[in-house]
Amino acid sequence: MSALSAFLDIAIAPPNPERKLLAAFTKDTHSSKVHLGRREHLNEDGQCSVLPLVLKIRLQAAGDPTLTSDYMPTLGFPEFTRSVMELALGRDSPAIIENRAAGIQTVGGTGAVRLGAELLKRCYNVGVAWCGPVYLSSPCDDSLARTFQAVGIRDVHHYRYWDAEKKSVAVEWLLEDLEAVPEQAVIVLSASGHCPTGADPSQEQWASIAQVMMKRRLFPFFLLPAQGLCSGDPARDAWPLRHFVSLGLELLCAQSFSHNFRLYGERVGSLLLVLKQSATLLALQSQAEDLVRTLWSHPPGGGARVVTTVLNNPAHLAEWRDVVKTMVERGMLVRERLREKLRVLGTPGSWDHLTQQGGMYCYTGLTAKQVAFLANKRHIYLPGNGSLNISALNSRNLDYVAESIHLAMTSNP
Repeated sequence: MSALSAFLDIAIAPPNPERKLLAAFTKDTHSSKVHLGRREHLNEDGQCSVLPLVLKIRLQAAGDPTLTSDYMPTLGFPEFTRSVMELALGRDSPAIIENRAAGIQTVGGTGAVRLGAELLKRCYNVGVAWCGPVYLSSPCDDSLARTFQAVGIRDVHHYRYWDAEKKSVAVEWLLEDLEAVPEQAVIVLSASGHCPTGADPSQEQWASIAQVMMKRRLFPFFLLPAQGLCSGDPARDAWPLRHFVSLGLELLCAQSFSHNFRLYGERVGSLLLVLKQSATLLALQSQAEDLVRTLWSHPPGGGARVVTTVLNNPAHLAEWRDVVKTMVERGMLVRERLREKLRVLGTPGSWDHLTQQGGMYCYTGLTAKQVAFLANKRHIYLPGNGSLNISALNSRNLDYVAESIHLAMTSNP
């Protein structure tokens, strides 16, 4: 028998940028260090604490003798998938009324994207061996392209989304790119709280995007990672999705409940399917069930039960809406304070874009060189693209961060 491992020549995978950033922050011993690259939504104390409402429901569940530890159904907890579908589309959605919409519980938002990619690979334009193209926004979350490529969809491209000079959504470029892509291409769209820019099209601009999508027969794959945490109104955050459905467009939508319920460890997600015919929907659901059996077999139940309980209890739902609104208001206040502090310091450039963006993410406009200055000289860590988690700023670190940004903008290291 050979003494050498069968994995002897395996290469080390590229380092995860998030883990690399966290490792640098953890290693830093400076008392004023700040980590602005975290993915979790944090409170004023800098903690990712459990929401009191969620804790209350968990305690109630712990004393419920009727709860069992059985496997969840392969497609998920039916009450959960129905409830989150109604949250996304609205109870009066024509797709729901006509039985053309369905949800599949997934392992977080990432699982929803992966299942959606698997379904597209197997079922989209079934008469051909479909391998794309898929178009992602530029910039976007680094994992998106790799998720599609992992299922064998190699034809992945990007459309222009961000205008670095104007520090806003480049709608004209976006529409121009959509006009040029092949018909029936899959277009991945962020419904609200775009990651990593925090900038979203207006409703009027969304209407123009929808018209081009219809004309070019493009297929929308929406991302809805934090419904409610962009504007404070879950219905408003889902408006682009609902508008596309009202026009009769088919679509997929990856939902996540990590941020808006602070259920990070529970991995609560859903893949929403909206099609033209209910018979086609049943067939696609059967294919999804077959795929899920090879991916995670059965989804986790605890977090999905919490979300279901909140969405189906009027008192809990009202409390959750208030919590989400409070989280958004704190984020906007932080943005305003940061903008004002930079103005008072005389930091070069306009910083109005900070308050024009929404959701968890803020695209500062800092260059990679300026980001490196913040890490090396000021012990402030954020991704190289200059995006930061706005909830990571609080009354204890905001002034220091603003002063550090000012130094990064005015120094010549």
